[in-house]
Amino acid sequence: MRQLGQIIAGFDWSPFWISLKTGTVATVVCFFLGLWTARMVLKAGPKLRAVADSILTLPMILAPTVAGFFLLLLFSLRRPVGAFLYRELNVKVVQTWLGCIIAASVISFPLMYRNARAAFEQVDPNLIHAARTLGMKERRIFWRVALPSAGPGVASGTILTFARALGEFGATSMLAGNIAGKTGTISQKIANVIKDGDYVTAGIWVGIMLVIAFVILVLFNLVSGGKGHRHSRW
Repeated sequence: MRQLGQIIAGFDWSPFWISLKTGTVATVVCFFLGLWTARMVLKAGPKLRAVADSILTLPMILAPTVAGFFLLLLFSLRRPVGAFLYRELNVKVVQTWLGCIIAASVISFPLMYRNARAAFEQVDPNLIHAARTLGMKERRIFWRVALPSAGPGVASGTILTFARALGEFGATSMLAGNIAGKTGTISQKIANVIKDGDYVTAGIWVGIMLVIAFVILVLFNLVSGGKGHRHSRW
């Protein structure tokens, strides 16, 4: 108990804040990008849609370390893209917080995209036709008719995206590294303290992640399944 008290007293909360900020920014990025791509893919022809859907879903199928490998190749200062960003814009991705955001966004994006696409596919076409008949522009139809109708599915995707971004480990470790107070997330902290044999600190962080995961799952169930459960009681 004394050891636990000492650990809590000097507890470093930076991994929590780094993970929270990374998850929040990555979710915002995935939200708008996921809505846009879902809309564009649904407008495409069957063959193009199949190819685009496969490419956009690929990060969800690949091991995070594989995605991290490609991101590292892309943004390394020794590669054209990474060198250009650093030379022309003074933007460095590798071993920076920006790397955390990019890695988390890439890995969690398919969840937002897939949920948004599924939600838009469930929108009643008659609502869209009626809005066009009234003379509404396509952009206004999307934000005022399609998106509210697809609201529960989009909200579920947003919650799952945040959860995935918050706990991302493999791609983040490869692209952003594990710099304490800068790129060190909760997942990386757990792995490091376990390597050091500090199971008490690891247990504290695991407990924190369990609480966060439980809250996220409750929110997800309330958003996606609450109404259906009420109707199915018998």
